[in-house]
Amino acid sequence: QFQLVESGGGSVQSGGSLRLSCAASGYTSTRYCMGWFRQAPGKEREGVAAIDSHGNIRIRYADSVKGRFTISQDNGKNTVYLQMNSLSPEDTAMYYCAADRICRYPLTLNRLDYNIWGQGTRVTVSS
Repeated sequence: QFQLVESGGGSVQSGGSLRLSCAASGYTSTRYCMGWFRQAPGKEREGVAAIDSHGNIRIRYADSVKGRFTISQDNGKNTVYLQMNSLSPEDTAMYYCAADRICRYPLTLNRLDYNIWGQGTRVTVSS
């Protein structure tokens, strides 16, 4: 069974950085696109970044994180990363990684297109 486990969340001051990791287990040779999402209290879950690292790499970011966040994937370690820099209180949320088994063209940040989810890791940014 394909499972995702996030780690790396925590508390940081405004302007700081964190790196989130998402480790996949039960991995098969099936190609997945991977995404990072976040959900702040009282808000809907929103897509942050997505990556297809099989073949020609495709990456997509939400406008709110462009230039600050970087998504990457180490296929040898079955791990997806989200490097988050210049964090602000508005980035405070539970962060989830997810897999899109269809791996759509173009890459999607729509949570409804992702089929497998991790349990989340909390990020808190204080001012």
